[in-house]
Amino acid sequence: MTVGLELEPAAAGDPAAATGSAIQGRSLRQIAWRRLKRDKLAKAGLFFLIFLVLVAVFAPVIVKFLGDPPAEFHQNLVDIQGGTLLPKGKFGGMSWDHLMGVEPQNGRDIFSRVVYGARISLLIALLATLLSVVIGTTLGVLAGFAGGWVDSLIARTMDIFLAFPILVFALALAGVFPDDAFGLHGNTLRVGLLIFIIGFFNWPYIGRIIRGQTLSLREREFVDAAKSLGARRPYIMFTELLPNLMAPILVYATLLIPTNILFEAALSFLGVGVQPPTPSWGGMLSDAVVYYTAPHFMFWPGMAIFGTVLAFNLFGDGLRDALDPRAGR
Repeated sequence: MTVGLELEPAAAGDPAAATGSAIQGRSLRQIAWRRLKRDKLAKAGLFFLIFLVLVAVFAPVIVKFLGDPPAEFHQNLVDIQGGTLLPKGKFGGMSWDHLMGVEPQNGRDIFSRVVYGARISLLIALLATLLSVVIGTTLGVLAGFAGGWVDSLIARTMDIFLAFPILVFALALAGVFPDDAFGLHGNTLRVGLLIFIIGFFNWPYIGRIIRGQTLSLREREFVDAAKSLGARRPYIMFTELLPNLMAPILVYATLLIPTNILFEAALSFLGVGVQPPTPSWGGMLSDAVVYYTAPHFMFWPGMAIFGTVLAFNLFGDGLRDALDPRAGR
């Protein structure tokens, strides 16, 4: 296995510097962590993502103290008599009771719906990314290490998936699927279906990266040493090669998550995501299109998507630079 080493000299004036005893070796993990800590944008993205995960996990507690239940109507807060159905007051009805205002027509609290919408977006994006990583890594390692007809078959399959109109297929599949299947029903089935569609059809993106890295690693000395000792192919692939592929896997997984968030938002925007009254950021944007005179209705879920995607991209770029020993040199 490959090993990284960074030599750090002793501080000036240290008597031990003359003997060289203060030189320390650092592992790849330590080097990457030091480089990541120096990247302020990556740290800002990481802190925002941690904050977002905590918000999603503790959404019921947050809404209990800072908002109303996401499905609770407050029609007394919208202009019914005037016929506009727009929120009363300035800035979409923003107040201490409704920090982001209320929705037109029904008066539901936007803050609580944005907070609960984080659960749906993160759950689908993370699990879909996990599915893509598992499939892409397995087939990528197999194709790169086995070569021959196996590599050709998997590579052509990747090409087919990459050329497939995923959004059109997702719309067709999610639109015609029954409400009860596989022992699931309602939004539970919808979430599972979205995870499968997004994760299954996005695996070639990471699969091609892993295949290319495996083609390079299989010619390294530690692979030849394992072969000479009689190691079998599964052992070499998952014990020798896979640990050396963790860096690109982590990097491209963090960059794939924001893509999946946008994909889920697009499907919800087009009406084939989770069904009302369960909130989702894409569904809120779809509802807001009708009320173009109430820009706050579109602003908050849009900013939630923008901030989350930006944070993942910043952290992913920083992680890539930290794990690449040649970056920034």
